[in-house]
Amino acid sequence: MPQTRPLGAQISHMLKDRGVDVIFGIPGVHNQEMYRGIEEAGITHVLARHEQGAGFMADGYARATGKVGVAYVITGPGLCNIMTPMGQAYSDSVPLLVISSCLDETAARRGQLHQMKDQEIAAGTVCDWSETAHTADAAYTLIDRALLEMQSQRQRPKHIQVPIAQLEASVNAAPPTRPVWPDLGSHPHWEDEVADLLRAAKRPLFVFGGGATEADAFAEALDVIYPAEAAVFCTYAGRGIVPADYPLNYGAYLARPESAEIIGQADLVIAVGTSLDEVDLWRDHLGHTAPLVRIDIDPEVFADAQNAEIRIKADAGMFLSALAGKLGQTQRKSDWSAQDVVEQRSRWRNETIVERPGIVPIVDALRAATPPDTMIYSDMTQIAYVAKEVWDMDRPGHWHHPYGFGTLGYATPAAIGGAVARRGQPTMAIIGDYGFHYTMAELGVAVELGLSLPIILWDNGKLKEIEDSMIQAQIAPNAVIAHNPDFCKLAEAFGAKAVAPKSLAEMQDAVRAAFDADGPTLIYITPDITG
Repeated sequence: MPQTRPLGAQISHMLKDRGVDVIFGIPGVHNQEMYRGIEEAGITHVLARHEQGAGFMADGYARATGKVGVAYVITGPGLCNIMTPMGQAYSDSVPLLVISSCLDETAARRGQLHQMKDQEIAAGTVCDWSETAHTADAAYTLIDRALLEMQSQRQRPKHIQVPIAQLEASVNAAPPTRPVWPDLGSHPHWEDEVADLLRAAKRPLFVFGGGATEADAFAEALDVIYPAEAAVFCTYAGRGIVPADYPLNYGAYLARPESAEIIGQADLVIAVGTSLDEVDLWRDHLGHTAPLVRIDIDPEVFADAQNAEIRIKADAGMFLSALAGKLGQTQRKSDWSAQDVVEQRSRWRNETIVERPGIVPIVDALRAATPPDTMIYSDMTQIAYVAKEVWDMDRPGHWHHPYGFGTLGYATPAAIGGAVARRGQPTMAIIGDYGFHYTMAELGVAVELGLSLPIILWDNGKLKEIEDSMIQAQIAPNAVIAHNPDFCKLAEAFGAKAVAPKSLAEMQDAVRAAFDADGPTLIYITPDITG
């Protein structure tokens, strides 16, 4: 006879069978049955200090691996605490699966521990979908549905809740998984049409987004832009897809207003794997006057204000591979000027220097001290805003930021999740003083796990970006300064290493040492570091 176990344990065994190796979370009396089977199934559990931290760790793990990040949380406050990471994962297309317990009955009984009016609906406001599994078969079906949708559609978070009595009930194991064949597309001749447009174009231009950062798309992109001699912009999430030394690479300056004028000079624009959101453009329209070709796995983007003439639902790698095959390796000459690109990028860099004085030299020094293949997680802080524009990545998918939802406190726990996924490979966090307050308790997790994680803590003593915005809006700045602790002593109290370099050279030495340390290192820097 099949072995029966409590459903809470069977869920862990099912996840292991589906390829899940790590779960982030916090146990409680309402979800303890989910913890019965974790070790037995051979899954590593990472104990967060707060459910928000658990969600960000699962997010960071998912971004680092491309696999689903899984988190276990309790009823009520546990779910509420992880809703911010769920919202962040939704806006940034991250495969995050949150499994929570829920109360068996809420309509006829009030005043229970962790009770909410409607937990399922609350979670559904920040994720792709939220469902309740009232039986074991429903739990198995919903888990497989979530995992399969994350493989075949735009990756977004899902929430599944299971009543406590069901988690405790003894049930049979989940059925074995079955493969799903990839969608090869439904446009048999689109590559011929797009290739013909590219051959005819004198000023073709590509916009690459985070959806084009997978390894196959990265390689194929070069086989398209070089023969076409196309100009390129990338979104912040798309950095690294095109090499920094490609002569017609405008970089990640897409949000600069003047980029609209340059895009308006193109006679063909092809946007690959980008939804062209507000946080990509900071304007309503891309700026194109020529035909726009959109390639995305999510048809929702085809109905936006960009009004693309050609709309292709396809995986970025598949599209670029097919297009490269049609173009061949024949080099052609476009009307773009490499010198114009160099001069324009220099102007934009200078604008950045003027807008946020003193930060660019710090970013340049930090980049010079960072080894190749470093995966970076940043927070909502001015040093990250500058770096996203001026730091050219040497490979795609290695800089992660809370782009859309824009939460504070993301970087530290997300970097912990990334470091768990990338043992032996360099991972780094960049966070501001205020954001560090949000999730600084997770520093204990990095110490507990012995992660060689540099945490660059930028302390300008205030919410400087908000102060600048208030001044620009002619509002007298208020509520932008908070009392900070001695961050180095705080880190040391957790058992982490801490250093406060006084020069850029000292900062670089500290960063190099931190990658080789046997635990996390807080590297505390202020605007005074540039002298």
